[in-house]
Amino acid sequence: MKKTMEINIRVRYGETDKMGVVYHANYANYLEVARVEWLRNLGVSYKWMEDNGVMLPVISLNINYKNPARYDDLLTVVVNLKKAPGVKIEFDYTILGENGVVLVEANTVLAFVNMETGKPMKCPEYILEKL
Repeated sequence: MKKTMEINIRVRYGETDKMGVVYHANYANYLEVARVEWLRNLGVSYKWMEDNGVMLPVISLNINYKNPARYDDLLTVVVNLKKAPGVKIEFDYTILGENGVVLVEANTVLAFVNMETGKPMKCPEYILEKL
């Protein structure tokens, strides 16, 4: 299994601000889409994980804005698993514009949490086996 994958996202009009650029908070949504698709590509649905008592809240989010994205731009979001997961799982991201220019560099850390107890837990074996 590749630890890195990329997805494309087209900027919708409602994601832009009055200046015609993507509103800064929308990048967090793009990262989430990439992360969920990374899991799906691994063979694990996030919905299935929650249905089976595991959630992954974001405990750290860092975004560095380099260049703006605009309405109708086709973005490439590259998501990379930074290291083998334990109680936490960490991803690095690069969002590229259509011309390959880096728009955003970001990092998220999420914690595996048992939904029944609300306590942190180790990464489920079914994820580790797929890695």
